[in-house]
Amino acid sequence: MTYELELSPRAERSLDRIPRADFLKIDPAIRQLADDPRPHGVKKLKGDIHRIKTGPWRIIFLVLDDRKLVSVIEVVRRSESTYKGYGG
Repeated sequence: MTYELELSPRAERSLDRIPRADFLKIDPAIRQLADDPRPHGVKKLKGDIHRIKTGPWRIIFLVLDDRKLVSVIEVVRRSESTYKGYGG
């Protein structure tokens, strides 16, 4: 049951700015969401919005089961304001 994976423009901009060493850890985690949109360690934030941790980085994404779609909303370094607006 593979899901389609899409990146928001905001997520694409974030990934372009992430240091290469970190990107090499984050990219496989994002790609894995297509096969398992709720991997071990996932946290539901609000509604269909979830997050996973990859080191100090947080991948915030939307899971739409009816459309078999995972949409990565943003990739951010953990801070006090990381989850503002996401209910986390």
